[in-house]
Amino acid sequence: MKVNTNLYKTLKERGLLYQCTDEEALKKLLESGKPIALYEGTDPTADSLHIGHCVPYVIMRRFQQAGHKVYLLMGGATACIGDPSGKSEIRKMMTKEQIQSNIDKIKDTLKVFLDFEGENKAEIVNNYDWFKDLTYIDFMRDIGQFFNVNEMLSSEIYDNRLSEGGLTFFEMGYMPMQAYDFIHLNEKYGCSLEWGGADQWGNIAAGVKLARKMSYADGKKRNMIGATNPLLLTPEGKKMGKTEKGAIWINKDKISAYDFYQGIYQTPDACVEMMFALFTDEPMDKVRSLVKEDIVKAKKLLCYEITKFIRGKEDADKARDMSENLFTQGGDDAPTFEISREELKQGKPICDLLFETALSPSKSEARRLIQGGAISVKGQKISDFTLTIKESDFEDDSLLLKKGKKNFIKVVIK
Repeated sequence: MKVNTNLYKTLKERGLLYQCTDEEALKKLLESGKPIALYEGTDPTADSLHIGHCVPYVIMRRFQQAGHKVYLLMGGATACIGDPSGKSEIRKMMTKEQIQSNIDKIKDTLKVFLDFEGENKAEIVNNYDWFKDLTYIDFMRDIGQFFNVNEMLSSEIYDNRLSEGGLTFFEMGYMPMQAYDFIHLNEKYGCSLEWGGADQWGNIAAGVKLARKMSYADGKKRNMIGATNPLLLTPEGKKMGKTEKGAIWINKDKISAYDFYQGIYQTPDACVEMMFALFTDEPMDKVRSLVKEDIVKAKKLLCYEITKFIRGKEDADKARDMSENLFTQGGDDAPTFEISREELKQGKPICDLLFETALSPSKSEARRLIQGGAISVKGQKISDFTLTIKESDFEDDSLLLKKGKKNFIKVVIK
């Protein structure tokens, strides 16, 4: 398979390369025309993935399509401890059986992003396979000797746990274990690059540092590079992947095409460009221009392209048609939006409801639509943007909202 030497340029143009232990060396590798082996690691702490989990996988997809060998590391061993990065509490301990079950379920989801068949197939490896027979004494003697506790504690990985006064020796073992993963995969599979999200920078850099120290000690040459992608964060600093209505799941059996599409539509304006960069192949100059000129049009294109990529064209077309809501009557033909009785107890602000149903791209726009007389509730135009919707406003547990002449949504109590 011919290697695409433009991958480095693509990563830079799309803003997908954030940190790198040796960017010049990475550039030379990716422009050399020779395939490399790389990996991305994930601890299988859940049995399914939402859109936020998949950022590294869409980047691995670009590496595979460029002709490079991709390994996906499932942390069957490290998941037994749990990554302390950014955590204020110790992670809930999982049984080996739970972890294996999660791995089996996640494998099917990964087929959306990577090709596991053919000449250059992606492969899944599990670090439990090499840690299960490694004794504590051997690991401490061979690997632990290279880790300085003061350096480890200065890493932001442990900041929250330290500030809470609850860092355990158990958790301290996570960084050496993840660092050793890189050594093992380099020696067994020739992996010269580890990739991950920016929140994994401390762990990734520890693997590269371990390689340097081991090379100095035993004289073996280990050329290993660590790199990260920027995190997909909301303006409030939270990781994307969930909306006010819940997670945007990848698995079709966990979310409808319409809800998936609408979940993407709720992407904060500030995140739209990065979502295009990650999940589509749209030229970035076109994306930046569209985002600047018409954010609503940009969001609609983003919703369609990501839905098509993850769920297929049929679902994308169906979700788009439902979302555009081109019905002359509304009523039974209108797409539905579910709301719980619990949400209605205190009253649901109309601007919030218009945003969540995607009749409006933002709450501020919902306010403008109401002031402009473009919104009707139960067939009556409203002008009060402070209106709250209560359960008593529903008839037979349904309420019809209308924007303009053609856009309808039926809100139903689930």
